[in-house]
Amino acid sequence: MRSETLDFPVFHSGQGVESDVVKFEAEGLSGDIAKIADFDLAKVAAIGNMVAFEEIYKRHHRRVYSICLRMLQNASEAEDLTQDVFIQLYRKIGSFRGDSAFTTWLHRMTVNQVLMHFRKRTVKYEKVTDEGETPDQVVTGSVNPSKMQIVDKIALENAISQLPTGYKNVFVLHDVEGFEHEEVARILGCSVGTSKSQLHKARLKLQKLLKKKANPRLLGV
Repeated sequence: MRSETLDFPVFHSGQGVESDVVKFEAEGLSGDIAKIADFDLAKVAAIGNMVAFEEIYKRHHRRVYSICLRMLQNASEAEDLTQDVFIQLYRKIGSFRGDSAFTTWLHRMTVNQVLMHFRKRTVKYEKVTDEGETPDQVVTGSVNPSKMQIVDKIALENAISQLPTGYKNVFVLHDVEGFEHEEVARILGCSVGTSKSQLHKARLKLQKLLKKKANPRLLGV
């Protein structure tokens, strides 16, 4: 079976993409392609216009890679999954109807691709917290560590990488990508209560990890 390839640059995390002005003309659209809305580009790309698809790739591949990297914590796997996402996008872009922002639709596709990758590796979603609480228990009052005034971003990324898979997925989707709990629950296939509980526990764990990073002498924190 022949593998599918697309006619745009293979992305690696250290590569840049040229940003020369490209004049574009198709299906009633014309002008600087960089100024054409995602929705209009998607409609043209859906009928096979590769120039439009390449522009979508240029605009969004770094964000897709960032989501993959945060969830996978592995640069090589993130690069591979980024390519898989855009192959999937190439196949399904005709199904985009504009009911949500294109970025939201693409981010959801990215998360689903990563979760499918997890399932292939038989990584199971965390249904119970480390403290043994029921997943539907709704807990509040935790603080998003990424919103704290002074946070070492490298330390935060390292702390996120130490979270259990379920905690990490909910934290990335809610606190990093900005999805509401209802959307997180739909994407991950869990209840809203589970999403809230996992997020609370993820935030507490991150706060403890960041405190230990700031003061290694802290024990039992």
